[in-house]
Amino acid sequence: MEGIEGHALVKGRVLIGIDVGGTKVLGSALDRSNPAIPLAGHRLDTPDGADAIVDAVTETVRLLQHMLADAGHPPAVAVGVGMPALVTLDGSMRFATHLPEVVDLPMARVLSERLGVPVTLDNDANCAVVAEATIGAAVGRDEVLLVTLGTGIGGGILTGGRLLRGARGFAGEPGHMMVDRKGVACPCGRRGCWERYASGSGLGQLGRDAAAEGRAPAVLGRVDTVADIRGEHVVDAASAGDPGALAVMAEFGWWVAAGLANLVNVLDPEVIVLGGGLVDAGDLLLEPVRSSYDTLTLGGVTNGAPPIVPARLGSGAGAIGAALLADAER
Repeated sequence: MEGIEGHALVKGRVLIGIDVGGTKVLGSALDRSNPAIPLAGHRLDTPDGADAIVDAVTETVRLLQHMLADAGHPPAVAVGVGMPALVTLDGSMRFATHLPEVVDLPMARVLSERLGVPVTLDNDANCAVVAEATIGAAVGRDEVLLVTLGTGIGGGILTGGRLLRGARGFAGEPGHMMVDRKGVACPCGRRGCWERYASGSGLGQLGRDAAAEGRAPAVLGRVDTVADIRGEHVVDAASAGDPGALAVMAEFGWWVAAGLANLVNVLDPEVIVLGGGLVDAGDLLLEPVRSSYDTLTLGGVTNGAPPIVPARLGSGAGAIGAALLADAER
């Protein structure tokens, strides 16, 4: 069995993948030949500060190595770490919108010195697209666009079966395409970024706007005040069939589809994989996205636009892909 870029799935080679997000650090130890089933796992909240994040990743890897030994598995021979950040080609974190205190951190080198094993650092969505192309929703596809819809928006792109990294390693940040120069302020310091409208945070804002205008009373009924409304409250109300919440989901679907259509016009992928926590909403998300997408892509349905499919690996994709990338670097 082959993974992307021709790397064989070798039985008995144990790897560790770490997915660092804005709220959680997820670690997974896996056998290269069957990466979908973890040998060991650990999860903790993401701490504040660069030093604390490095400590958290270090301790997670050490704990997983102990868990492997206790279960009779060989130690992991390499570690991969995915970060929601601009990551340079030499494994340094340059900037992270949702981890603003972490800037210019040579994380791969620091972790490798601490752990005594090779460490590969990459963007978390790059890790996820590698996992989905190897054992998930994009197996057999060489031209893949993966977009993660979570607190923000991440992107991973495969072209010719290889990651598109760009000159500095920063390719794949579609969440910060500007869609409205006078729009909502973004943590990146600009205004009107796509993720302010098409992420979990964006869905929460659309829900608050609708509730404040009296268009989503059932959403407002799930919280104490308009300010408390988050994306999950909109999804819950829509799941119950509330018309106001369903209208918010339709508006949200348009924003997601608008960005996807722009990316398709630039990249022409074979398939779009939607990942991130919002995909758990299933057809409540996918149906309005697909409906708007068909009208927004250049040429519409007559153009044979690439299909939109949900990611298969869920929250584990980032850690799995990080481990696979670490193995590819050896």
